[in-house]
Amino acid sequence: MAPERPVLITGAAGRVGGALREGLRGRCGLRLFDLSPVRDLRSGEEMILGDVRDRSELTAAAAGCRALVHLAGLTVKTDHEALLDVNLRGTYHAFEAAVAAGCERFVFASTNHVTGFYPADVRVDPGMPPRPDSLYAVSKVYGEALGRLYHDRYGLGVAAIRIGSARPAPTAPRHTRTWISYRDLAQLVWRCLDAAELGWLVVYGGSGNGRSYWSDAEQRRALRYVPDDSADDADIDPGAADRYQGGPGVGSV
Repeated sequence: MAPERPVLITGAAGRVGGALREGLRGRCGLRLFDLSPVRDLRSGEEMILGDVRDRSELTAAAAGCRALVHLAGLTVKTDHEALLDVNLRGTYHAFEAAVAAGCERFVFASTNHVTGFYPADVRVDPGMPPRPDSLYAVSKVYGEALGRLYHDRYGLGVAAIRIGSARPAPTAPRHTRTWISYRDLAQLVWRCLDAAELGWLVVYGGSGNGRSYWSDAEQRRALRYVPDDSADDADIDPGAADRYQGGPGVGSV
């Protein structure tokens, strides 16, 4: 009997990549792709050193994989040229690699900041227009648009997860509205990989937070995602919400 095709994770050596490795352990084989090595490889994992900016390296790494989880990317405090090179070009390479490999699923690590310029008193659902709060967020809107294109053009099952504040525990007032635990994030990614049907889906990456800015119950039900954790249990005073959902720095410059 042929072994099951593995799942490729780009950016696997990062903080979120480590959390996913832990949460997906034993559920599927993992092929890890990053510029930096993962030194504590476990059973069912293999490491490939490479750069998402190099299309040939990423295409070779994806060969034989059934799904691709694209975490690699630069974050908020990054200049425009670097975002173009990594978040735009690298994401395009990832989608191309997934199609070339015949992947069935693609999970894109988007961000809650794609709607960060919505006022804090607006309940946002995935069908509302993006209101990015930074150039970083704009790069993630681009990634979501690529996902829509590659689903429509190639039939690739694509989930864009607008990840909230992924931390071991909530530690700040904003986290009462945006936190997602590592185990909930791993569960959500697995639900996207394991769903009987995926199609094209945008879902917010949050735990079971009663004060959440986001309304995506329909998408969670479709994925059978039921969070185990909630920021409501944390001993944190939520205080008054920031003016905008993206946080205290949004709109200040």
